[in-house]
Amino acid sequence: MSDDYEDDRRYGAEYGDGDAEGAGDGRRGPERTFAAFPPARGRGFATSWWGRAWLQALEDTALDGQQLKQGRQLARQGGVGAVSVRPGRITAIVRDRDGTAHRSDVLLQRLDADDWDRFLDMAVDRAGHIAALLDREMPPHLVEDAAGAGVDLLPGIGDLEPECTCGAWDHCPHSGALCYQVARLLDADPFVLLLMRGRDERRLLDELQVRSAARAAGAADSGTRASADDARREIQGVPAGEAFAAAGILPPLPAPPPVPGEAGLGPSLDTETRPPAGVDPAALEVLAADSAVRARRLLMDALAPGHEEQPLPVELTPPQDAVRLAADVRPEARTGALLAAASGRPAAELDAAVRAWRYGGVAALAVLDEEWTPDPEHLERARVRLGEAWEAGERPSLRVSGRARWTVAGADLQLRLDRDGRWWPYRRERGRWIPAGPADDSPAGALAGAESTAEAPV
Repeated sequence: MSDDYEDDRRYGAEYGDGDAEGAGDGRRGPERTFAAFPPARGRGFATSWWGRAWLQALEDTALDGQQLKQGRQLARQGGVGAVSVRPGRITAIVRDRDGTAHRSDVLLQRLDADDWDRFLDMAVDRAGHIAALLDREMPPHLVEDAAGAGVDLLPGIGDLEPECTCGAWDHCPHSGALCYQVARLLDADPFVLLLMRGRDERRLLDELQVRSAARAAGAADSGTRASADDARREIQGVPAGEAFAAAGILPPLPAPPPVPGEAGLGPSLDTETRPPAGVDPAALEVLAADSAVRARRLLMDALAPGHEEQPLPVELTPPQDAVRLAADVRPEARTGALLAAASGRPAAELDAAVRAWRYGGVAALAVLDEEWTPDPEHLERARVRLGEAWEAGERPSLRVSGRARWTVAGADLQLRLDRDGRWWPYRRERGRWIPAGPADDSPAGALAGAESTAEAPV
């Protein structure tokens, strides 16, 4: 921490967000976390003028240009993990080319309450500034008008102060890589800069709405300008006429979000420090990755036509959910053993359960784990299907191997019948029967679709 500032509370150190609803109570204030960027070789890090201004402040501040060059390389290679942005501070785990991880932070002085009052008054005076921000733009005249009101939005020389576990006292490759990635975030959304300065988007828009409503009310009553303090004391809700007058500052409803091509990558929790007792970072990373997979699946379902008419999904039991988790996120051995135990099976049998899940979810898992007894009607219907499924002379020799199972004589293949009358193929591998394909209404189709381990879904 620099000695140039007497009060570290204006940074996002460990003091809460410094705003009215967080100051002094130990909370860190609003925070946004952005998924790690994939490698991006050969492209610039900033295309907007404010993104380039951010990088100019970095390059003017750093004493060693070689450190920043290495930082650009790390950023392009995808070495920067998920980026956390909160008032006064940005944070990420940055990995060297050899995989060594360092926590890197960059501190930026926050605006105080008086600064924000001047900025908000200036923005309300000029509706075009609000419209630009809602369009994710930051026109130069907005920054110039803010500076004219005594508020510096963009950082200048020396404003980006680094902290890194590598021990460097100036900008190092890790803090440089973090700043280059943040420039890409700023390109997409200037509200990221305003969050670093101390206000999140929702709070900023709410305060602009209150001030706009106060202006409209004051103009209607006496033609005078109502102060923000008066608005906070006197406005209890907003009448319809005033809300209509302030509608210009509210964004339209967004279009449905596009479905990502794949689930996002979660943050790395390997900080090279001993975790608290009872905390397993690897298991938490699995849960974070699973949350991303499920969120993407929920988004796809929500955007599908007719989604509102679909029944609610059946809630999984803990053993079923453990198998689903292993199937979705492919955990490492130690976490896999924990999931196997949670599913009620030895670790060596988890692979078979995962294959079953990928072929057919809960129904396929039930066929693997349960052997049920068909009633005479079910059994007779199954015998008829087995007799009619193949052309004359093509029917394999089947022997009854259980209450609802038939094994192909002379082959390591088996058919299993579920309670809904569907047939599931199984294959014997290394002395165990394992799922070999999805269900089929025809026993012949199920056997034809049997797959080896090498062909199993991944």
